[in-house]
Amino acid sequence: MSRYRAALAGLGLILIVLLYVGLPGPPEQTSQLQRGLNVTVLAGLTRGNSQIFYREVLPIQQARRAQVVLLHGKAFNSRTWEQLGTLQLLSKRGYRAVAIDLPGFGNSAPSKEARTEAGRAELLERVLRDLHVQNAVLVSPSLSGSYALPFLMRSHHQLRGFVPIAPTSTRNYTQEQFWAVKTPTLILYGELDHTLARESLQQLHHLPNHSVVKLPNAGHACYLHKPEAFHLALLSFLDHLP
Repeated sequence: MSRYRAALAGLGLILIVLLYVGLPGPPEQTSQLQRGLNVTVLAGLTRGNSQIFYREVLPIQQARRAQVVLLHGKAFNSRTWEQLGTLQLLSKRGYRAVAIDLPGFGNSAPSKEARTEAGRAELLERVLRDLHVQNAVLVSPSLSGSYALPFLMRSHHQLRGFVPIAPTSTRNYTQEQFWAVKTPTLILYGELDHTLARESLQQLHHLPNHSVVKLPNAGHACYLHKPEAFHLALLSFLDHLP
């Protein structure tokens, strides 16, 4: 009888372990110490049908009104902004910052919505809603322009600010469409980016409420080449938003 009870107990323990491993866990929490800032980076999945992975830091000072949403380019993901110290720096300055993995990148699964312009705009709108982001400032490098620009054109009234960094897809919109967007905009690009930066500038200049910052001796991913200059420009823009 004792062997029978021991076997049952062992079987029960195995089932508990299997259930624990199979169940989704709470958002990951990892303490980060970077550039002298001791903050906690949270990671998790949005609740939408097409679940999107995100990282965020809560402000370690009193929260400011603007909330910064960081997208990414083709060769990157949300972790780029953690490794660069951008999430941590924004937290120290009192901004809530969220970095997301676009569908098919990082820890986000591919999504059928991403196949169309309207689908990409709706997906981004839903992600912001799921994460309770308000007064968003959207930072959009390179590839992420295919998400940020459709969103900007249809939902720019929801944005507090827009920071395009040589985004793709600018040719998909007319001069009149850009004129209609009143969102405060900081156009950032690297001095050595002679292709996409130059192409996007031709269209982004039609945004009526914009300023331009060129980062010297920086290429397409200018935020990686000149992170301090990038952070200074971004923080100055955020701090002076109405």
